[in-house]
Amino acid sequence: LFFFYTGACSALKLTVPSHTIHGIEGQPLHLIVNYNFNTTASEVQIIWLFERPQTNPKYLLGSVNQKVVPDLEYQHKFTLIPPNASLMINPLHISDEGNYIVKVNVRGNRTIAASQKIQVAVDVPVTKPIVHTEPSSGVVEHVGNITLKCTVGKGTRVVYQWMKNGKPLHAGPNYTFS
Repeated sequence: LFFFYTGACSALKLTVPSHTIHGIEGQPLHLIVNYNFNTTASEVQIIWLFERPQTNPKYLLGSVNQKVVPDLEYQHKFTLIPPNASLMINPLHISDEGNYIVKVNVRGNRTIAASQKIQVAVDVPVTKPIVHTEPSSGVVEHVGNITLKCTVGKGTRVVYQWMKNGKPLHAGPNYTFS
């Protein structure tokens, strides 16, 4: 766990499981945030913002003393259940990729604050690969060549690995890869 303290002797601690979280397109994603403080509080405020590179942060939702105040544009997509500071994104889309900022303010004798930033990367599941052969008959005489082309319809962070009899193929005199 990464811990973020607002000061050397701060009374508010805000934790996130990781500063980068991968989610799957179309699935819910839960950004788990915990906080605790060692002071008496008359008010606890939680605010969630979203930002993409070169854009201003957008307000998603917040709460004051467990009463949630959503941005009406996003109220059906984001969920906060106070006193928990965790955010549920459901469903997750590619456009949700970016930085999520959570800020917690605690008012007692004075107001103390802490914030954390979580980068969300959205992965699109890889579709079933399709292999094409050239020549299309797949028949090659003793000295001929065959070209196998593998494609996928969609997916993020796709890695190709050719195998023969369950073992990885490597470039050599009989195989070339491009």
